[in-house]
Formats: sequence, structure tokens, C-alpha cells
Amino acid sequence: MINSVNYFFLYSYFCKKNNQLIRIAQHNDWVVWILVGCIFLYIFMLVSLRRDSGVLEFLMQKFPDSTNNFLSWMIISVVFCVTLSVLVSPYLPAVPNTISALQIGGYELNKFGYTFLAISAFYFMKNALSYLFFAGTGSVKKWEVFYFTVSKFYFSFSLIIMILCVISNFYIVDRAEMFNICVVGLAAIFLFKLSYYLFHSSRILPEIWYYKILYICTLQIVPVLVLWKVLFF
Repeated sequence: MINSVNYFFLYSYFCKKNNQLIRIAQHNDWVVWILVGCIFLYIFMLVSLRRDSGVLEFLMQKFPDSTNNFLSWMIISVVFCVTLSVLVSPYLPAVPNTISALQIGGYELNKFGYTFLAISAFYFMKNALSYLFFAGTGSVKKWEVFYFTVSKFYFSFSLIIMILCVISNFYIVDRAEMFNICVVGLAAIFLFKLSYYLFHSSRILPEIWYYKILYICTLQIVPVLVLWKVLFF
């Protein structure tokens, strides 16, 4: 046993001496399958639900000419939650002990499973509260236009996340630097989303200005801060 340990340290020293780096192979096949599945979901949405629309045609489509808006929005929401979970989960410090203790048949949630459940719960809860907000402020007629317009943003956002997933998992990058790039990039996109909501030509938010501020603060900024706290405790 001692000889084996000595041999290991001698081998490590020899590799450093000769500037040789040992790269541990990562098995990211699950990332490939998830991204391929998400791409096929988008192809199904564009071909079947959007009547053979292209990506650019879908993004430029007007609300009166659109079909199957709710189903398209649900598919885009699922793809967004899955791809964002793939991107964020490797950077989580750990799964909370209270979550790890909840086992079914001896199985427990890994980082991806925990991230996916957290992001999905916050995303769909935020959408449910958004509907109640629109209904409570007398703007329920704008709800369909709202999620139709928002789905285009999240569609484009998820494509960017897919590219980041490929770079993060299949290229040799510094993990700390990549994490900083992702945080800055996602923050910039989030700020753009707020501007997109406020100044969109379709006027998707309630007309009264303080309702707009209330929506941005309570149903956009606060959920992101809470989700950050839940994931990076």
C-alpha cells in the first residue's frame, strides 16, 4: 500500500515536472440527450403547432395570425427550465441536506434534479401569480397577448442557453471564469427582459404606471433573488 502511494506521488511530481496535465474525462452524454430532446420539441412546435413556421417567421409573427399560443408557450417554458437547469446545476455547491434526506426507493435528487425542480417551481408559480395580477388589475384581456409575446423572448433566451451549455460542458474552460461569464450574461439578459416588458409595442403590461412598477418589482426581481438564495445558499 505504501509503495502504491509513493508511486502515485512520484508519478504526479513527474507529470508536473514535465508540464503534463492529466484531464479527467467527463461523461456528458446526458447533456447531449437533453439538448437533442429540447431541439426536437422546438421542431415539433414549429412544424405542427406553428404550421411549418421558421424560427425568424415565428419571432416576427403577429398575435392575430398566431395559432396554438398556449401549447407553444408551455413547450417553450419546459425547454427553458430544462436548459437553464443544465447550465446552472454544475455550479451548485451542493444539494441541501433536507432535500437529500428525501429519498424514494433509495434514490435522491442530484444537482440537476434539484435545480430543475427549484427553477420549475419558481417559474410556474411566478406565471400563476402573474395571471392573478393581471386579473386583479383589470387587465385580464391582455393575458393572452402577454404570454404570446413573452414566449418569443424565452424562445430566444433558451437558444442562447443551449449554446452556453455546449460551451460549458464540451469545451475546456475555466469553471470560475465561465461561471462569472454566465452570471454577467444572464444578468444582462434579465435587464433586457425588463425593458422588453416595459417598452414593447404591444403594451403587454397594465396601462397604469404604478401597476407596471409593482409587477416588475414583485413578480420579476424578487423571484430571481429568492431563486438565487435557494440555489446558492
